[in-house]
Amino acid sequence: MKWNLEWLRTFKAIYETGTLSAAAQELFISQPGVSLHLNSLEAFTGHKLFDRSARRMVPTEKGKILYNYIIDPLKKLEIGEQHFHNRALDERITISVGMCFETFQYTLEEHIAQLPFNLIIKFGEYPQMQQDLDNGLLDLIITPQKGNQQNLVYQPFSKERIVLIAGCQTDTTELEALLQDNKIKEASELLKKQLWYSTAADMDHLRNFWSTHFGEHPDFSPNYIVPNISSIIRCLSNNKGFSIVPDFLCAEAIASGKIKLVWEGQSPVENTLYFGTRKKTMYQEEISKLETLLQEKW
Repeated sequence: MKWNLEWLRTFKAIYETGTLSAAAQELFISQPGVSLHLNSLEAFTGHKLFDRSARRMVPTEKGKILYNYIIDPLKKLEIGEQHFHNRALDERITISVGMCFETFQYTLEEHIAQLPFNLIIKFGEYPQMQQDLDNGLLDLIITPQKGNQQNLVYQPFSKERIVLIAGCQTDTTELEALLQDNKIKEASELLKKQLWYSTAADMDHLRNFWSTHFGEHPDFSPNYIVPNISSIIRCLSNNKGFSIVPDFLCAEAIASGKIKLVWEGQSPVENTLYFGTRKKTMYQEEISKLETLLQEKW
């Protein structure tokens, strides 16, 4: 087993900054990542390298000896790294972004060719996106959920409203009359008998809407489970059936008359959307450009 160069970089950063959090900011990684590197290095050397006090990491005698051994070689490596980095400044930067498929399709997809940097898009569950952002695998996430990682910051930028929609061929006359007369229970029972579309990943929209407006858990199963909300919009367009989706994803289809907005509820269900980033990043210029683009599109 050999020691890892990143362990030594992390050790040097802790030694010189005095805290795990400051080292994490300097290295652009999460604090748990710093702790993992230090624990791995201590396990490899078989020595405790720092005494952990409430405010500062104090190097032990073994820690001081190790620092003196590695400081000159690491400085030479950093000089070499800077030299070759300067020669490669014209290379395109790569930014990794996490978001749901529909957000990408409706906001960012058409602009990719104009971006002056490389872009990697990752789709997935929001908790995993937050973890990947904290660990440095992503640089920006678009999420309706805020995590509790101390190294991350969330900036609200928009809202999405969860609404009831139907294909334009759906007869909603009876339902609209019940809703107009505030006969919520009757409207709920009528809706349960209709054709429903949903996605496996976004059943939360249906559950939250139903519990908020009808005061109960939806005790029926959708007829059609499709891959994503875009599929729902296409299936409902010029057809029959119901679904519950975020308003911005169906605005174009509503405007064109392919589907119709049936009900927003008495007190609309809204989610705040956030930009999630690390507190310190070397790609702030590129991230800001993406954030501005997304805000304008919304």
